[in-house]
Order: sequence, then structure tokens, then C-alpha cells
Amino acid sequence: MVNINVRKASGELEPYDESKLRRSLQNAGASTLLIDHIIQSVREILVEGISTLKIYKEAFRLLHTGSSKSAGRYRLKEAIFELGPAGYHFEKFVAGLLKSLGYQTEVGVVVPGDCVTHEIDVIAHKDDEYYMIECKFHNRSENRCSVKVPLYIQARFQDVKKNWSKLPGHQNKNHKGWVVTNTRFTKDALSYAECVGLNLLSWDYPEKNGIKDLIGRVKLHPVTCLTSLNKDEKEVLLKNDVLFCKQICQNKNILGENGIDPRRINRISKEAIDICNHQSD
Repeated sequence: MVNINVRKASGELEPYDESKLRRSLQNAGASTLLIDHIIQSVREILVEGISTLKIYKEAFRLLHTGSSKSAGRYRLKEAIFELGPAGYHFEKFVAGLLKSLGYQTEVGVVVPGDCVTHEIDVIAHKDDEYYMIECKFHNRSENRCSVKVPLYIQARFQDVKKNWSKLPGHQNKNHKGWVVTNTRFTKDALSYAECVGLNLLSWDYPEKNGIKDLIGRVKLHPVTCLTSLNKDEKEVLLKNDVLFCKQICQNKNILGENGIDPRRINRISKEAIDICNHQSD
């Protein structure tokens, strides 16, 4: 094992853990032979204080050379950042994720509270569950949701809940507030939310049920995962509500309808199918 410290996006130093890199490559579907090659190559560039970003870029470069379909899955976190910069696509992504889990969803809904009117990013409901969801999108991985966010959302939720509870058929519903972010929450944010009963969802929280886990479970990877698409093509697809690789798997003609070169459609479609069909651990 290599005994050095690596620098995280937040600037903090932590011991390099080779098993994390190996596990992420395995989850992306890379072969054992390719993983061993990447691990060895990364070892050769390690120096004290090297950034995790530099390690990621080197691993991705080698993975893309050896297996483009694995590379697409490996860059999932970066792909979600590409749903920005404003975050509206992220709201629709969250709604799509919940819809795949059996919820009925609405995006960008204006609802009256007991005191004032609120614009809610996503409303989701299933059976007796009725959720008000606020999406906090960040463009950089080091940006975290502080305790101020759940404090603010909980106050809004309580105002909306008072009005919802008066509506016909809502008396026995379980109303809950959610905050969803593509990065992480601070410890105080997690503690406060647990104390008041506010649901939180982040990249890796709750444990084994974070965004990355849900995406793998329901096979709902964003189109921004696709390494066969360039930035402009991704932006056109997102603008026209083609958010998920699964949409391309179901109808590859959607690519031509959005201006993709017909000569490249089969290649892009194949990568989308490979990503959707991957069996996550």
C-alpha cells in the first residue's frame, strides 16, 4: 500500500485509500485486468498532497481508453454536475428518479401556505405519502449544504403543511419535507434534519440509499454520462427534456430528432444501452 495523503476538493488532506478507487472502478463495470492496470498507473503518479481530482482524471482517461461504457458510469458524479449551471435540469432529474420509484411528481409548482405562497421544486406523492422537495444544486463538489438550508426549508414546509392538512383527503396523509442536493450536507445539517424529521438525500446519504445508489438501482443515468456526446449535444438534449440514457434506449430516433449526426446514432445508442444494462453491486 502507498502511504501518502491526498487533497480533497474541500482542501482537506486524507490518507490515500486505494480500495476506494478499486471499488469505484468495479462499480463502473471495469474488468479486473483493466482495474489492475489503472491502479498501477495511478500509483506511478502519486505524490504527497496530490489532488483527488488529478487521480480521478488519470483513472478516467485510462478507463475511457479501455472501456468507454465503464467510463460513462464512472463519471456519474461529474455527469450530474453537468445538469447545471442553474439546477433546473437537476430538479427534473430528481422528479424522474422519484417517478421511477413509483411516485407521481410535479416540478416547479406554486402552492399556497398558511401564511404566504411558495414555489416548490418538486412535489411527489404515493399512497399516503405526500412530499414537498427542495433541490439544492451545486456546481462544485466542495460546496455543501449547511444547516441554514434545512432550517429554511423546514420553516417553508411547516407553512405549506398547515394548508395541505386542511385540504380534502389530506387529513390522513403523511406530509414530509425533503432537501435533495447533488453534493453533501454538513454534520449540523444532518443532525438538525434528523431532529425535526426532515428527509435528506445527497450524493451518498442515506448510506446505501444516496443518489448514486438510487441511480444504479433504477438504471436512470443522466445523458450527461455519455462519453460519445459532446457538450453542445448534451445541452440540446437537456433543453428538450431528454435527461436519461433510458430514453435513448427506448427510442434511439430521439437523437436524430435533436440534431445528432445520423452516422453517430448507433454508437451513442449502444453506449446508452450498455450503461442502462449494467448490473450494479
